[in-house]
Amino acid sequence: MNAAPSSERIHISFFGMRNAGKSSVMNRVIGQELSIVSSKKGTTTDPVRKSMELLPIGPVVMIDTPGLDDEGELGELRIRKAKRELVRTDAAVVVAEAGERLNDLLINLINTIRNRNIPYVICVNKIDTAANTEGILKDLENLGIGRESISLVSAITGEGINDLKKSIAKAIGTEEARPIVRDLFSPGDTVMLVIPVDKAAPKGRLILPQQQSIRDILDGDGRVLAVKEGDVASSLSLLSAPPRLVITDSQAFGTVAKQVPESIPLTSFSILFARYKGNLESAVKGISQLRKLKGGESILISEGCTHHRQCGDIGTVKIPRWIKEYTGKEFEYSFSSGTEFTENPEKYSLIIHCGGCMLTEREMRYRYREAEESGTAITNYGILIAAVHGILPRSLSLFPDILSYLQR
Repeated sequence: MNAAPSSERIHISFFGMRNAGKSSVMNRVIGQELSIVSSKKGTTTDPVRKSMELLPIGPVVMIDTPGLDDEGELGELRIRKAKRELVRTDAAVVVAEAGERLNDLLINLINTIRNRNIPYVICVNKIDTAANTEGILKDLENLGIGRESISLVSAITGEGINDLKKSIAKAIGTEEARPIVRDLFSPGDTVMLVIPVDKAAPKGRLILPQQQSIRDILDGDGRVLAVKEGDVASSLSLLSAPPRLVITDSQAFGTVAKQVPESIPLTSFSILFARYKGNLESAVKGISQLRKLKGGESILISEGCTHHRQCGDIGTVKIPRWIKEYTGKEFEYSFSSGTEFTENPEKYSLIIHCGGCMLTEREMRYRYREAEESGTAITNYGILIAAVHGILPRSLSLFPDILSYLQR
């Protein structure tokens, strides 16, 4: 549980006004003094995160956010940071004070959370000091919020905290883990993974998509054969039966495709993770925009993680080069990485995103939705690289419903 990557954890964020007790409530829920607690307003100035295991939910990231009523120029920046957490939040806990009424800021926040279909719990704190809770409960009722979505607690005494945990777990619900690759083979099948080990490869370890794919194959009772891109043909010749499929790092697509017979399905980690994150269909639709560009347009290349740029970096060097070789045209490129994503996707004629292994599914869906609603085509690394190497139909052969979009 403790080794679960952040992108695979449930993100639970605590929102509310300054001094409503967000930090105190979160500290009670996690059983640790993580966030600083003070009677002075605005103690929490940046989102505070804690990865942990929260029973009965499992691996989670708990996030304490700045108050929605922060003041001044810095306060406005803090409020923006707090609201930005909604992008990656899987469940929201809105903390309000028992003796107060709902103000417009809280009402707008609750409506935003509901409009985005984010599971939520309204936590009414400070019941130990409030004369009554009738006013705020009436406000919540007027918003159409049922009693089952409200928890009455005291962060000071601990009253109601266990019920709050249960309410959070109920709001999130349970969902069977989605497969990355195990639904594409049968038990006993061999799956070949092509893993380049170059300057960009992390020293002494594998990147997250490779690790997760290996585990998913083992969970499906498959056999893993991991090789470097130069050893594909020789490794295939040693097998008594061909592998059920070959999965390659996207940047080795061209090299690997020449070594793998057409009879063996071939795809990439990036394509599998686009399916896993729920955006493969959009990414395939978006690649058609590349052929329509006339040259000179702006293209954004976005990565979900931050790392030191190496010579020959895939995002800043290889992809622009492959695009030029494929289209014969020059374009204006912008780059983003980490949790930052463009606030103006309409500025770009095309957005090319990484597979998003370090981002939550909700955040990836948000980025794709923002691009599409602005009228900007968006695709991902694996789709683009397969397209420029002329093997996109082959790389999607495992997904005939998705493949059909190439013919539309």
